[in-house]
Amino acid sequence: MAFQNRPNPDDRSDNIEKLKNSIQNTIENLEEAHDSMRFSNEQEKENIKAKNARREESIEAMRNEIKDEYRDQQH
Repeated sequence: MAFQNRPNPDDRSDNIEKLKNSIQNTIENLEEAHDSMRFSNEQEKENIKAKNARREESIEAMRNEIKDEYRDQQH
């Protein structure tokens, strides 16, 4: 009996919903981190700022990906 390793089919039907959920979760994490800065020392604040900057970049990238998904669905 031969084992055949086949990739799963590319199901992109719910990508937009998953991206929206990821954006919402990332925004919530960003806000929670920002709130925690009140209780942080200077080094922790700098780390939080850097991480939040990366989160903002991720949010922008996910929004662009949603636009691409909408565009792909229209064709």
